[in-house]
Amino acid sequence: MIEQLHEVIQEIEQKWAAKRLLVVGDVMLDKYIWGDVGRISPEAPVPVVLATHQSQQPGGAANVAMNLSRLGAQAEIIGFTGGDEDERLLAEGLRANGILPEFVVSQGFPTITKQRILGGRQQMLRLDSERLGARSEDDYERLVKRVLAHLPGCDAVVLSDYAKGVLTPEVCQTIIQAARGLRIPVLVDPKSADFTRYRGATTICPNLGELCVAVHLDGRDLKSLLDAAGALVTELGIEFLTATLGEKGIALVRPGKRFLTPAVARQVFDVSGAGDTVIAVLALCLASGLRAETAVSVANIAAGIVVGKAGTVPVEKHELLAALAPEIALHGEDKAVSREELVQRVALWKANGERVAFTNGCFDLLHIGHITVLEQARRFADRLIVAINSDASVRGLKGAGRPIVGERERARVLAALAAVDAVVVFGEATPLEVIVATRPDVIVKGGDYDAETVVGASEVQTWGGQVKIVPLVEGFSTTRLIAKL
Repeated sequence: MIEQLHEVIQEIEQKWAAKRLLVVGDVMLDKYIWGDVGRISPEAPVPVVLATHQSQQPGGAANVAMNLSRLGAQAEIIGFTGGDEDERLLAEGLRANGILPEFVVSQGFPTITKQRILGGRQQMLRLDSERLGARSEDDYERLVKRVLAHLPGCDAVVLSDYAKGVLTPEVCQTIIQAARGLRIPVLVDPKSADFTRYRGATTICPNLGELCVAVHLDGRDLKSLLDAAGALVTELGIEFLTATLGEKGIALVRPGKRFLTPAVARQVFDVSGAGDTVIAVLALCLASGLRAETAVSVANIAAGIVVGKAGTVPVEKHELLAALAPEIALHGEDKAVSREELVQRVALWKANGERVAFTNGCFDLLHIGHITVLEQARRFADRLIVAINSDASVRGLKGAGRPIVGERERARVLAALAAVDAVVVFGEATPLEVIVATRPDVIVKGGDYDAETVVGASEVQTWGGQVKIVPLVEGFSTTRLIAKL
């Protein structure tokens, strides 16, 4: 169960687009050769990959920025590159995703690339192209100057350290102190075994192996490991430590206190970039003022999505909301939405490849006839919208004394039903405006209608949709209930 779920949904759907985050670290270009394996080489006992196509994707710290952008936020990234063709490809890929790259060209150091060869969805080989070592003092001065220029107005800063030479102790401390002075949260994805360079950050986010190295333990005893992590929080003056523990989930550690969220069970194809996804989601949640425990729970769900993909692929906003759907289903208040919120939610459902059904009515004094129609309507699609008449609209249709139940209460009761995914109130004479705004795949009405008299029938057919008439349950109506009362 995710705490603050209502706030999480509000932030993702409406507010993340206004968040501005800065990523600083080791940018890379991930290249892929995709192919099929049909035989073993006669030259050596290795598989032969028949290449079918190639692709490239921003990687390393740039993949953190990609995750932020795909989740709807404004992302900027600063790091070293080589002033070469790979830098051009990397910048091109970032700009295509709305990300502002601020590269510092370091002479003699090529843009870092990782080329992966995949047979089907299985990674067969990785070729790295890089030069390690410290850059010149002038390079670091130029990098820090750009970071400090971009800090004001940021909602969070991510230091993405792949131990390739960008985030020296001096660089880390300069950025951390400047950001904290501006009350900007700083999150660190560490690769250095010495965490002291990250002193004063908001949180450090190591994986299991990185945490074990930092505290000099083997990790077989989880309690001892997390105890040592708690001591590290105090030693480094950070607010909390966030450890990704593989199949054990994600742990949030404070001195004497810990929170562990279990891993989301999914088929794992590739863990590449999972840490980037976790820290991107954590950063957005903290930038939104959500509690750390809530941020960890949402990041855990996002990680479960990305490990099910081949290659370094960021999580999408619509994928995260789809993964949160089971949680939303348990919180009816998050399904009763405004028209503007509904349009956004439908767009995300459709981006996830889901079919949308629509029905409408007064739904005053909910009864088994209503329930049956709603359950049948849900069978036509992956999602069901229920549009209900406002109180004024019901009075216009049914007369004085109606509705018996107010619009807010009717919406809340309908939202509690498992068959219903969203409820919206409309005040017009008909729901046509809602139908046009949401463009459902199917409109469903009870058997007292026919396809020609259903509002929105002609419109839905123009975009390839359908109208479905389902039988009513005889003997049940709100009018009969009122008469009986």
